[in-house]
Amino acid sequence: FMDMQASAMKVDAWKAYTGAAPKGFDHGWWMDDEKVTYAMLEKARALKIPRICVHKGLPLGPVVDYNHPRDLIKAAKDFPDLEFLVYHSGLRDAASAEKVFASTGEIPWTTEFCKMKKAEPGIRNIYMELGSTFGQLVTTHPAICAHLLGQIIDAFGADHVLWGTDSIWYGTPQWQIEAFRRFQVPGDLIEKHKYQPLTRDVKEQIFGLKA
Repeated sequence: FMDMQASAMKVDAWKAYTGAAPKGFDHGWWMDDEKVTYAMLEKARALKIPRICVHKGLPLGPVVDYNHPRDLIKAAKDFPDLEFLVYHSGLRDAASAEKVFASTGEIPWTTEFCKMKKAEPGIRNIYMELGSTFGQLVTTHPAICAHLLGQIIDAFGADHVLWGTDSIWYGTPQWQIEAFRRFQVPGDLIEKHKYQPLTRDVKEQIFGLKA
């Protein structure tokens, strides 16, 4: 099947939904499962299509936990020549973000994943994508949005943060583009948490203008 997609469809990347239960299973799967997943990753390597886009966060499927991004750390270490694109930046969901952040100061799943990445500074093949996550947070929880951007840029680097809008769900992406152009991390958060300011250069990096 992957051979056909590569030869006939000329795909540039693969998309994986670890929360979705494969046929015959009642739960999802993990990217670092050597028995279940590594054959697929090895095939991607053999086909020389190294980009693996993974739905993480914004849970789907019968068991929520399989949408957590923690499995990407081992997978990225075991396949350093592949690139793992973490769709939605691993955000658990916007609905719970306010409550969890108010009590713990953390963003569900994303903060934890950023800490895991910072503990593995040698990993350079994981990228954080902003589709849906930015659009949902910037309109409902702008302070949490600022923390999320600050944390993922700190952990992964602005050159490893990818712009995305999921505009298939929200219509024209222009409003999200304009919102990001105007968005700033407040100075008090930069001072307290040592976040990187969202300069024009950083935003252009995330928009892909420096690719």
